[in-house]
Amino acid sequence: MSRWIARVLVLPVLLLSALVTGPAWAGSAHFVKSATSVSISGNTITVSGKEAGLGDETQVHIVLTATASCINPGSHHPKAANKAAITVAGDFPVQNGRAEFTLTGTASFQPNCTPPMTVVWSPITITDTEHDVSMTL
Repeated sequence: MSRWIARVLVLPVLLLSALVTGPAWAGSAHFVKSATSVSISGNTITVSGKEAGLGDETQVHIVLTATASCINPGSHHPKAANKAAITVAGDFPVQNGRAEFTLTGTASFQPNCTPPMTVVWSPITITDTEHDVSMTL
């Protein structure tokens, strides 16, 4: 009879332990570097990528931040007026603990950044604001 009582008492303890430690097993949110790419066309930037280790959430909020600088042919850095900061954000669905995303932003310059001037982007950062995870590209 004492074995039966021990089994009855152990089962609830194991179930409670699984519930308390369950979220820790969900994983650790992180961007997948090999699945993240940057595409630049003039003053427009597009970042596509994947975040993994998300558990059973329904969506994530991803933010792209970057600074565009208009550089002259002599590779001289611009004055403050020829820099533009962009911030683009979006909510993306999570499926099987992963989320795929694409964000596009366009920098505006006054005066315009026209050839022979070129646009250089830095730093380019993506952030999952819900998990406080970032990656600089």
